[in-house]
Amino acid sequence: MIKIGIIGVTGFAGLELLKILSLHKDVSLEYFASRSENGKRVGEIYPQLDTVLPNRIESINIERIKGLDAVFLSLPHTVSMEIAKDICDYVKIIDLSADFRLSNVDIYKLWYKKEHLSKALLDKAVYGLTELNRAKIKTASLIANPGCYATSVILPLAPLSDVIDENYIIADSKSGVSGAGRKAKEGLLFCEVNENFKSYSVAQHRHIPEIEETLSSIYEKDVKITFTPHLLPVQRGILSTVYANLKKSVSKNEALSIYRDFYKNDFFIRTKEEMPSLNNVRGTNFCDIGLEIDERNNRIVIVSVIDNMIKGASGQAVQNFNVMFGLKETEGLSPYPYYP
Repeated sequence: MIKIGIIGVTGFAGLELLKILSLHKDVSLEYFASRSENGKRVGEIYPQLDTVLPNRIESINIERIKGLDAVFLSLPHTVSMEIAKDICDYVKIIDLSADFRLSNVDIYKLWYKKEHLSKALLDKAVYGLTELNRAKIKTASLIANPGCYATSVILPLAPLSDVIDENYIIADSKSGVSGAGRKAKEGLLFCEVNENFKSYSVAQHRHIPEIEETLSSIYEKDVKITFTPHLLPVQRGILSTVYANLKKSVSKNEALSIYRDFYKNDFFIRTKEEMPSLNNVRGTNFCDIGLEIDERNNRIVIVSVIDNMIKGASGQAVQNFNVMFGLKETEGLSPYPYYP
């Protein structure tokens, strides 16, 4: 059994990790830690897991972490890197924050307003979009788990480097409220969100450089993107509508064939004839992709949907963990869709 720990177990992503890994046949949940809730039983924080996981939450202890095989860091941005530098020589790390997603420390400082404290680890970190970096993930010791919005935008764009104009890409994304985390914030109050719909961080969202760096690497040229996120009055899920100008004519069937060939070995990517909806994927690690060709404007319109807490966070983290340890990639990730 692989001994694992979860640091930051009391957030929404930590909860999903608990739910997934408690059913994973190859792991032993050895250590749960929190910066603020140590001493409590898991069931006190999440009654759904009372009697299922009787463990007590511990404080963050570097020596305890060193005795594990792998650790999931489900911590806020700018916090994970401080812990990672102390444990990287002893344990494999899957980091759910943004601290190792960007290769350029100056860009990190620009978007996250803090100097990077673990620059030496950036060369070791592998960007954990499993479908694109599976070979590197197999031998990695530090995984930078992708952002939820970034996942929903990069996956529908990755196959199109030969057919779209990289100078004109617009992504319009909508996320459920869980994407903002578990902390109380005025803009996330029920009366602020219910029966409401709004954009935020327009042209300033921190997933922009992550998307651009990854697509630039895939396309082997500089890619810029216009990205606008929105807050949906739902608990979970992301729907991204991506628009790009075509640089050569393709039919819908030809475009669908491009996707099916590109993702032919990827269980968690499903190409659809029709446009997908959030209910298709909620509670699963799938990314569903549909598209249409706007012939009048010589443009392709792609819609992708993911569960932001699973494929956009914890499910993808477990998918990466499985690849790192040579396990079946789908282990622990059997679909359990939330419908209705």
